[in-house]
Amino acid sequence: MPIIGNIIKGFIDVRDKLSGEKIPVEEQKEVLKKLLTTAKDTAFGKNYRFEDILKAQQPEVGFSQTVPFHDYNKMNDEWWHLLHEGRKDVTWPGEPDYFALSSGTTGKTSKRIPVTDEMIAAIREAGIQQVYALSNFDLPADFFEKGILMLGSSTDLQQVDGHKEGEISGISASNIPSWFRGYYKPGEEIAEIDDWDQRVQKIAEQAADWDIGALSGIPSWMELMLQKVIDYHGLNNIHEIWPNLQVYTSGGVAFGPYKKSFNALLGKSITVIDTYLASEGFVAFQARPETDAMQLVTDGGIYFEFVPFQPEYINQDGSLVKDAPSITLDKVEKGTDYVLIISTVSGAWRYIIGDTIEFTDVERAEIKITGRTKFFLNTVGSQLSVNKLDDAVQFLEDEFSMKIPEYTLCANRIEDDFYHCWYLGTEDHVDNEKLATSLDNYLKSANKNYKVARSKALKGVKVTTVDPDLFYDWNGRNKKKGGQVKMERVMGEDKFAEWEEFIQQQV
Repeated sequence: MPIIGNIIKGFIDVRDKLSGEKIPVEEQKEVLKKLLTTAKDTAFGKNYRFEDILKAQQPEVGFSQTVPFHDYNKMNDEWWHLLHEGRKDVTWPGEPDYFALSSGTTGKTSKRIPVTDEMIAAIREAGIQQVYALSNFDLPADFFEKGILMLGSSTDLQQVDGHKEGEISGISASNIPSWFRGYYKPGEEIAEIDDWDQRVQKIAEQAADWDIGALSGIPSWMELMLQKVIDYHGLNNIHEIWPNLQVYTSGGVAFGPYKKSFNALLGKSITVIDTYLASEGFVAFQARPETDAMQLVTDGGIYFEFVPFQPEYINQDGSLVKDAPSITLDKVEKGTDYVLIISTVSGAWRYIIGDTIEFTDVERAEIKITGRTKFFLNTVGSQLSVNKLDDAVQFLEDEFSMKIPEYTLCANRIEDDFYHCWYLGTEDHVDNEKLATSLDNYLKSANKNYKVARSKALKGVKVTTVDPDLFYDWNGRNKKKGGQVKMERVMGEDKFAEWEEFIQQQV
């Protein structure tokens, strides 16, 4: 009988019932006040008159009217670079002990995003909230006695000028609470291995010693790790070595495109729970099984604003126009795409995180990630967001009974005509012309803007299928293997030319 598991499950059930109903709109007002109050004496707070904003009847209005939008370059060039020169109290009191390295999905140069003690505490608290929410998923008591394998970036952080640097997953794992270490796998020694392939090899070698109940990590890298374990031990599926595996906490990208290939590695169905942990903070997590949408963490270290994702507010490079209107949580509408704007306890202010979201339940503040502002494919008026591209790929998987865990595309100019040139990562053999025709027909039927574009500037669709491993090799070549790394779904023409050259060298 799982005595400890029953105790933990009982505590979680009671804690969840006692916590009461969340009121996200009110929580967000309190978060903004705390952020402004804490940072009012920083250089940033003085420059933008936080003290005056706090005195206003509606601080959220004064805040949006006074503080401009910031992307990483603006935030870093005007403020955060001072932190690397030894300045304190720049955009948040004191100085950060950590910087999260993030090159996102498009750049080769890592961004260095400050991570304060308050942010680490906020991430930990959000993680605890997610554990409490497990009471909604009707998991057996013995689940709470099993190991949790977290596949992130290395916890061997680099010491640089008095602070430590690494990816956010590595920073978070290096700060796990002591009570969790008994559950945490692969353990501190393996987690510190910087080389991703060596780390996965060690995981495979020790896999038989662990009783894993849950997995956590980005789907593409999780699949590779599971396949490595299966191959190393000569298994048919991962449940032959981890029979008690019941939960996978996915994050970083939409799980949908990976569902078919991921399930092929399992011996039985498991519960998939989505999370939204970015370099800038823990944004949201799935709190109930009735939906795969995620609930915004509205009482933590992040204040949210939302800009309607409309062409007139978005520049070609994915940035926002200066006067784009933002709204607060109490004014959002269900089913509308928004650009997500955050202000945080790490001193990011009205920061364009780069993701687009839509609300599936306004009262609960539940969202789905719909794409990236830079991955919005609108070169010839087709207006395709990543979620629409994901839907098209899933259609192909069903139509041709195939698995396509990775893809990328570009609106490419060929002899003065524009084509949507797709690369699909798959091990299945299907005629490329059939795929192109089916893909084109689906997009025309599902998206009116795409249909209009196809009658005008968009000449057609081209499809090339390649081995999925080439996508992982591409990220490895760019020193972005494992961790928080995600494949760029939409490339610009220059990047796409590099991609095609890389593919030609490999095949």
